Amino acid sequence: MQLPKGFRFAGVSAGIKSRAGAKDVAMIVSDLPCTAAGVYTTNQIVAAPVVLSRSRTPSSSLRGIVINSGNANACTGLQGDLDAAEMTRLAAACVPNSNGLKADDFLVMSTGIIGRKLPMNKIKSGIELAAKSLGPSDGHFLDACDGIMTTDAFRKTAHRNVATSHGSHAIVGMCKGAGMIGPKMATMLAIVVTDAPIEATRAQRLLQAAANRSFNCISVEGHMSTNDSLVLLAQAPSAKHPSLNDADLATFEAELTQLCIDLAKMIPDDGEGATHLIEICVHGANTQADADAIARNIALSNLVKTAITGGDPNWGRIVSAAGFAGVPIHPKRTALKINSIPLFDAGEPLEFDAKVVSESIRSSKLTSIDLQVGLGPGSATHWTTDLNTEYVRFNSEYST
Repeated sequence: MQLPKGFRFAGVSAGIKSRAGAKDVAMIVSDLPCTAAGVYTTNQIVAAPVVLSRSRTPSSSLRGIVINSGNANACTGLQGDLDAAEMTRLAAACVPNSNGLKADDFLVMSTGIIGRKLPMNKIKSGIELAAKSLGPSDGHFLDACDGIMTTDAFRKTAHRNVATSHGSHAIVGMCKGAGMIGPKMATMLAIVVTDAPIEATRAQRLLQAAANRSFNCISVEGHMSTNDSLVLLAQAPSAKHPSLNDADLATFEAELTQLCIDLAKMIPDDGEGATHLIEICVHGANTQADADAIARNIALSNLVKTAITGGDPNWGRIVSAAGFAGVPIHPKRTALKINSIPLFDAGEPLEFDAKVVSESIRSSKLTSIDLQVGLGPGSATHWTTDLNTEYVRFNSEYST
């Protein structure tokens, strides 16, 4: 894995999580002032770290981000605001050879249980240790990935290289999330880091566009979090490293979007208790927005999700979910396939072997739903999970 030049990573255990030795504080630091962009939850109940980071992005002079897991610092009142700010102050003060770093030079993220105040003594010791542990290697990067996880069953990382007129640039990303996942944004933290030189307002535009194609197209149960944050850290343009031109930016945007899709798909694939990743592709809608609404409505249908859990090719649940998405469709031009097997076409059911379709669902982690709703140019893809008793058990015991 090629990591971006000029960035250092760390992940350490501060004892915030109950599991002994679990990493729960992470830091990412740029050696020089860097560009930062951010996309955040649209929930009206919003966590203190989101309020703070949202106020500091986009920017062309950030130096890094500090993250804790095991505690969301959400719904914690004025003390939560003070604690989020204190985390950035501590990060600035603890980085070796900081040379006058300020709290405003850092963003902050938190994830975990809502409504509990941060254990600031543990946070302080964790930030101090993380600052001493910063490094540029793959191992340092993976430590940081571990430090942001909560109920995740596995690390979620992705990396790509972008060839531009200035040479090759690395993009790496990490994210966490497995439950409380609902679009706009999904319940997750994600950080993307690149050594490509990008100006702040352009970075913000690119990140929002990538989020709309990726993290805003996933769900587990449709529950939007208070802490969702997606941040891009990039090299700040300079005389030595001028900003990418329009052609290079287009190339970078395509790679950034695909990296975000790769990361986003890992979240429902790790859905708490899930046995299936469901990919929903909608074509032929009047607009992309219409296709997005239809795909989202199907993804959030508990009847569709439970049918996939049981390997039940109940196509009526899918087409009816499309029908009440609140946007126009053309019933006589509607067609449905599950795992490439045609079930419904031109508004009429087709002959198919239910046992064959059922086995195709049961035997594969990925279930693909392909729905044509007309002849328009609009298309969209969403990813979600099935819904089963293990998910209910897991979330009924989450805080106890």
